[in-house]
This record gives sequence, C-alpha cells and structure tokens, in this order.
Amino acid sequence: MNLRDLSYLVAVADLHSFVQAADRCNVSQPTLSMQIKKVEQGLGVTIFERSHKKVLVTELGVEIISTARRIILEVKHIEALAKNAQTPLAGNFRLGAFPTLSTYIFPKLVPLIKEKLPAIRLILIEEKTDQLIKQLKQGKIDAALLASPIRDDFLVSETLFDDEFKLAVATDNPLAVKSIVTPADLLNQPLLLLDEGHCLRDQALQVCQLHGAEALQDVRATGLETLRQMVRAGTGITFMPNIAINEPEPGIVYIPFLDPAPKRTIVLVWRKTSVRTELIKQLIEYLSNVKKTVR
Repeated sequence: MNLRDLSYLVAVADLHSFVQAADRCNVSQPTLSMQIKKVEQGLGVTIFERSHKKVLVTELGVEIISTARRIILEVKHIEALAKNAQTPLAGNFRLGAFPTLSTYIFPKLVPLIKEKLPAIRLILIEEKTDQLIKQLKQGKIDAALLASPIRDDFLVSETLFDDEFKLAVATDNPLAVKSIVTPADLLNQPLLLLDEGHCLRDQALQVCQLHGAEALQDVRATGLETLRQMVRAGTGITFMPNIAINEPEPGIVYIPFLDPAPKRTIVLVWRKTSVRTELIKQLIEYLSNVKKTVR
C-alpha cells in the first residue's frame, strides 16, 4: 500500500463513485477499481460495498479511510515544512471566513496582501463556520476568520477585534427616534434573522432569549444585505454588526445598544501543527489594520 492507494480510497469515500474518484485522481476507472480491490485483498477486508447505483463505505472502511486521511495530511505537512523553510512568505495561502464577515474584510485585505506580501497568492474561501472548521482540520485551508469561542484541541486562535451590534430599524419605525436601545425596547419586537447555519443567527437568538424579542419564523434571509433591504421595507428589525454599517443610509437607522452591548469577537484560527506561523503572525497584524479601515 502506498500514498497513491490511500488517495484512491479517500476519493471514493468522498465521492461515493469509482468513476468520479478516477476522474479526480486522473486515472482510468478500471485502474482505480483494480488497485482498490488489491488493497482490500491485501488487507483481507472489504472497505467499500459496491452496487450499480452507489458505493457505500463499510463500518471498518470508515476507520481505514479516517486513518488514510491522517496519513495523507501528515505527508503534506512534511512537504509543507520543507517548502516553508525555504520561502516562508511565499506560495498559496488559503483563508476562509463566514459570509457576514468576508464581504466586508476580504475586499480590503486583498490589495494589502498584494502590496505587503507580493509572493503570497491569497486564496479566499467563503463558507459557514462548521464547514470552515471542518476544512481547517482536513488541511484544505490554512486559516479562517471566525467568531469565538472555538473549542477544538486541534486548533489555536488569536483575537483580532470585537464587532458590536446595533439595532437596525426603518426610519418610520417608532424606535427610530431613540438614541439608545434598552432591553425593554426589544420586548415583542419582530426580529429578522439569517437562515440556519449562520453564526450571526445564533448570536441574535441569544439576545432574543435574554430580552424577549420575537424571531419571525416565516422570514429568513441568506445574507446581511437582504436583511438590510427587509428592514428598510418595514418587515421587521434586526441586529447589524458594526463592520457592515456604512452610515448614513437612506430609509434605515442604526441605534446603539445600552452597555454592555451585544457583540461578536472575531478571531483568526489555524491548526496547532501549521507550518505557516510566520505568515500568520503578519496576517494578524494586517487584519487588525483592515478592521480600522472598514466602515
């Protein structure tokens, strides 16, 4: 068994198809199938259940695939160590962020990295938090901008900044005349939320539970810009992170909360075993500077 065989196993497990796995691995389907069959015969076990319609991983196969992933990741780590030792501030760097942050951070970060680190090719990934953590642990990305807390022994994080929320209301909403929002103001108010899976939705729901606001169950948005338009149309109110606010805006008013204001703490997260620590330290500095320019 070699690394090529392990990559075949992982590809079939990911895609549940020998044809698609062969395409990913740039080999013919018969070659891939024959090689996997040799691995199974050599081990004396069945890793995949095969049928005309689909491919399933056996219970033992799940453990074997998991080990194969770790071995491939460790080999990549060895290769990265060697490459990084030669040029630590060059090459690809894959950075992820969740959508309610990436929209406002990435456009400012890209030109800064091009200016300060011209040998770095920044690859940007926009995904929800759970997917970013999964990709980090699988070695598919190098770092991610997330909201704390992140509890995982495999990962380490550095706090970048706090992003306070303001209450977004239409200009004709009775709350629009207020200079400060108190918990009592939220009681029975119709609150607009992002769709399932967005960390900002979870944070807003926590505030709802504390202060009695009522989330509209039949109205959900996929992004902050949609929420903004819904608020402007008078559909309801919402929590808007400060980084996404660019005042003044026609038809909408942003009101600060009474201290302590609800907020999210943005952190940069990476693997403890990462070999890109020198670059990550510089990235932390640049990200802190980017936040100051976003308004």
